Amino acid sequence: MKIVVTVKLVPDTNADKRIDPETKRLVRTGVETVLNPFDEYALEAALQLKEKAGGDTTVTVVTMAPENGKEVVRKALAMGADDAVMLSDPQAEGSDVWGTAHALAKAIAQNGFDLVVCGTQSTDAITGELPGMLAELLGVPGLTYLRKLEIDGTTVRAERETDNGYARISAPLPALASVTKSINEPRYPSLRGIMGAKKKTIAVRTLAEAGVGQEIGNAGARTEVTGFETPPARGKGEVYQAADAVAGAQKILEFLREKKFV
Repeated sequence: MKIVVTVKLVPDTNADKRIDPETKRLVRTGVETVLNPFDEYALEAALQLKEKAGGDTTVTVVTMAPENGKEVVRKALAMGADDAVMLSDPQAEGSDVWGTAHALAKAIAQNGFDLVVCGTQSTDAITGELPGMLAELLGVPGLTYLRKLEIDGTTVRAERETDNGYARISAPLPALASVTKSINEPRYPSLRGIMGAKKKTIAVRTLAEAGVGQEIGNAGARTEVTGFETPPARGKGEVYQAADAVAGAQKILEFLREKKFV
């Protein structure tokens, strides 16, 4: 069985972030990048499926990123992925989520797959749209927001998080699944895994080699950022002093009523 995991390289969440006022895009130059934390849960889910299935099951990581992001991708290999495919091309600059989904779909189809596993969203764009788009472009069932994922023969069985709990769903392979943080706890790369990752293959391909046309980059973008604003600074909290617990509770109740919380 071939399992593919999509990953994204994102700015370190601890790094200062700036928006280019002209392009209205996140400035990535000079900012340290890391593996998208949400994608680590997807990778862990795929690795657990591989360990359970055994045999000739493989896990391949697919990403679109600058070639200098290889070392970040190696973390996925150190965690246990067998190999990686990296789409790296200047033409990809300015791609929106549609362009990214289109390029990844081409690379995944070219590589072959039985199951694609994605994180729910990325920490930079936070659109959460990629899994659904990718499933549509690949022409396979898309199972999203999963807290549990299993393979039963040629069927995917899962539990999908809902507002009222969860729903049990299933679909035939090939399929795509996106998982939430509640599905597992990603493993840390072991020393053996880190050393072994240096010998694993990262196949770097241009967009043309992956069969991607003009649907990507600035020219192919279907969305446009028209503006942005910085969130307001958090205000200072209020401190209440009371003679005893009863008086303190009364103060809190008055505050909640004033704000119409009760």
